[in-house]
Parts: sequence; structure tokens; C-alpha cells
Amino acid sequence: MTAIITLTANPTVDKSTTTQQVVPENKLRCAALQHEPGGGGINVSRAIHQLGGDSIAFFLAGGPNGRILQSLLNEQQIVCHPHPIAGWTRESFSVYENATTLQYRFVMPGPDVQPAEWQDALNELGEMARNVDYIVASGSLPPGVPVDFYARVARLVRSTNTRLVVDTSGDALWETLNESVFMLKPNIVELETLMGHKFTEQAQIHDVASELIRDGKCEIMLISLGAQGAFVASAQGGEFLRAPTVPIQSKVGAGDSMVGGAVLALAQGRSTHEAMLYGVAAGSAAVMTPGSLLCRREDTEMLFAQMKLAQ
Repeated sequence: MTAIITLTANPTVDKSTTTQQVVPENKLRCAALQHEPGGGGINVSRAIHQLGGDSIAFFLAGGPNGRILQSLLNEQQIVCHPHPIAGWTRESFSVYENATTLQYRFVMPGPDVQPAEWQDALNELGEMARNVDYIVASGSLPPGVPVDFYARVARLVRSTNTRLVVDTSGDALWETLNESVFMLKPNIVELETLMGHKFTEQAQIHDVASELIRDGKCEIMLISLGAQGAFVASAQGGEFLRAPTVPIQSKVGAGDSMVGGAVLALAQGRSTHEAMLYGVAAGSAAVMTPGSLLCRREDTEMLFAQMKLAQ
């Protein structure tokens, strides 16, 4: 039985480079271009692999970029299940500025997906869900895919034993609240946007998350708080999990690493508390690596041990 499938509706080929300084008009001399597979669910699969686990990356893919994406995943030994579409898989581009240590990220919208394409993908995923413990639906939706796509996935798995984890934002997150899922993982900005106001006190985060749990929107809510760590809520209560202080090289993929670590730990049978703690450790480990390399297992295990001792 497959323990984890990740779903990426809008994957990307991430291209990155460095230059001394970003200025307008001038030709910018850059370092060699790096290519990485990207997109929410794909990054979760990559994080799970880095942490010693296994998953299947299910994603929509089309055109030459779709083939490049699959090749990059094969190179990283990620088991992948591309679902073909006519449109070209998107590219994203980031530039690290040496002079300021700032990173500039350019994110494209993705291809137009036809109704028959996304519906076929849902049907295929529904068949696969019969033998899966967890599905992690993560990332943005490309043009043409309805905003209730993840809600439709929730309805698909309702009659199975599959636990659905959703990490998205905006209308896609709002629509997901119409269905009951196992876990939601917004970051604090996404949750504030969803609620229509900023949180000025920690108690407000606790109250909102607890209310969503009571209303049956999800069983677990994991809210990433950036450098502060995360807040996790379940029927058993809520707690803030403080992130360890680490040297920052890149924040790319920290949230995906958090999800990957938490879901992998749950699939391994760890308690909710330990799984969420491991997720925070993985998210913290991700910012210690340059570019989009995500978390390293040795860093994650070290930080996890430190966090357990500190409690």
C-alpha cells in the first residue's frame, strides 16, 4: 500500500541563478543556471525523500517543460505519476543578489487546463486514493482549474480511509472549508487573508483555529508562523511550537518541508504532537540550505532532538 501521494496541479520547473546586483537596463552577468522540480506537492515529495521516506508525486504535466520536470524528478529518484495535459508546464525564475543577499522570485501563472484534463486527473486520483494513507494537495491552481478543485478531491476520498492534507491559499483554501479534511496547513498571512483581518495576539490564532476544528473543517490545523515556528490545533487543544534559531540561506520550500516532515512522521505512526514538531524541524532545516534544496535529514533530526529537549 502506498502511504503518501502528493498532488500538484500547477507544478513548475524552477530556474535559479545568482548575480552581483540587480539593476535595470544593464546586462546582468549571472552564474550557471540551476534547474529544480517545483510546485507545492512536488516539493513535499522532495522533502519526504530527503527525510528518508517515500511518496508518489502526482502532477499535471505538458509540453517540453513537463518532460524536463519528469526528468528532474527521476534524477532525484522521486517516484512520479504525471497526468498529461496539452499546455506547457510553467517555469519560475529566481535570482539571488550577492550584494544584498536578497532573492528576487518571478512566478508564472501556469498553463490553461481544459475541463476534460482536470476531470480526468480527478478520476485517476480517485482510483489511486483507494490504496493510499495520505494525499497531500499543495500549491496554487493553474488557469482553467476550478477553485473548488481541492474540495472535489475531499469529496473523492470521503468514502475511503485516505486522509487529505491541504496546503493552499485564497479562494482554493476558502472552498476547501466547505468540506471536511484531515489537515489544513495555511501560513499566518494566508489565514489572516481568509479571516479578513490581522491577528494582534496569539490568543486570536488559537481561537480561530479552535473554531475551525469545532466546526468540523479539519481534524488538525497546522499554521506556519515563519521564524516563530507554528501553531497546531486539534480536538485535544492547541499549542505553539517555537522554531529553533538557525542560519538562514533561503526560505524557499520551508512550508513544503514542514508539511512533508509532518505527514511523513504521521505515516510512520508518530503522535500528532511529535509529527508536528518534526514538521517544524524540517521547515527550519529547509532555510539552512541554499536555493531550493529543501531540508536535509541530518539537520532535521538534529533540530528535532533539540526541540524535544527544550520542551
